[in-house]
Amino acid sequence: MSRPLIRASLLLLALAPLLASPADARPGGGRSMGSRGSRTYSPPPMTQTAPYQARPMERSYAPSSPSPGMNAPFSRPMNQPSSFAQRRPFLTGFAGGLLGAGLFGMLSGHGFFGGMGGGFTSFIGFLFQIAIFGFIIVMVLRWLGNRRNGGSASNQPPAFSGGAGTANVTLNNNDYQNFQQLLQDIQAAWSAQNMRALSSMATPEMVSYFNEQLADYASRGARNIVSDVQFMRGDLSEAWREGSMTYATVAMQYSLYDVTTDSFGNVIDGSKTERQVVTELWTYVRADGRGNWILSAIQQVG
Repeated sequence: MSRPLIRASLLLLALAPLLASPADARPGGGRSMGSRGSRTYSPPPMTQTAPYQARPMERSYAPSSPSPGMNAPFSRPMNQPSSFAQRRPFLTGFAGGLLGAGLFGMLSGHGFFGGMGGGFTSFIGFLFQIAIFGFIIVMVLRWLGNRRNGGSASNQPPAFSGGAGTANVTLNNNDYQNFQQLLQDIQAAWSAQNMRALSSMATPEMVSYFNEQLADYASRGARNIVSDVQFMRGDLSEAWREGSMTYATVAMQYSLYDVTTDSFGNVIDGSKTERQVVTELWTYVRADGRGNWILSAIQQVG
């Protein structure tokens, strides 16, 4: 390889971080990072604000989940109803035993339930016994169906479902206002390189990622500044509780000016006149009864 080509390659490698797109400059660097408790590696439900599936976590302190199919019990597909035999194994076994005994009686020449005589009388008795047996089965199935439908109708769906194995969580307007305010405050603290402020609004994990990003800019003599952050819209993806911690993942769309400058204040990336529109999923967490909401994860959409 010629020396000019080598020099050009080295120059491109040195300038690559500065030539990154503006989408990779704001807090989080346009990546999916952080932790969402036991749901860290499960995609949040899609919403109207974020109608595409979130990108998987690229960085997280949470232990990775086991591979699909490894050490996991067999389960039927979601929303597929189980069979009657699966729902009522005892009743199914009992009915099967009666049917098996009746068929054995027929094959051995004693009728379905031992017979009621010979010839035509046995045949009539056999039909009568089948009718009684069928009537009992129909009544039992109808009773079980009415009981099941009645029980499910009495359970009203919660406002926000926490999912299997977690408690239901209901958020109010104050919670959503806090989420929106944290979006603004975190962006402002990021631009001011105020690690103390960031430490009060995010988990230690997220603060470590922010600190790493800011240190990387400083090592290159650059600085990223986001300004005039305007919240556009947002909605809840999911909220749940794990032990004493409550999690909420919300989809938020906002616009901002995202500019990276050198040590002299010259713009090397981004624009001071063109706004960017960003859609992200932010997960917040708080300790029930004693804590404020703080940021625990940022995920990109699509």
